[in-house]
Amino acid sequence: MSKVINLPCVTSLNLPPNRILQGAWSKLRGAVLIGWDTYGDFYFASSIADGGDVLWLLEKAKKELLEVED
Repeated sequence: MSKVINLPCVTSLNLPPNRILQGAWSKLRGAVLIGWDTYGDFYFASSIADGGDVLWLLEKAKKELLEVED
C-alpha cells in the first residue's frame, strides 16, 4: 500500500471531507463547517458561539475564494 502525500496546492478536484478535516485538526482554534450531509441536506456546525464572528469568517472565506486566480 502506498502512502498519500498531501500537497499544499489549490485543486479543481473534489476531495473527501475526512482528508480536509484531518489536515486541519491540529491547526484550528475554532471551526465553521458547511456542506451537504450523506442525505444531500444542508449541514452547518460551528465551534464558535458568536454569530458575528462566524459571519465574518464566512465573508473572509468568500473574499479568499473570489480572489483565487484561475
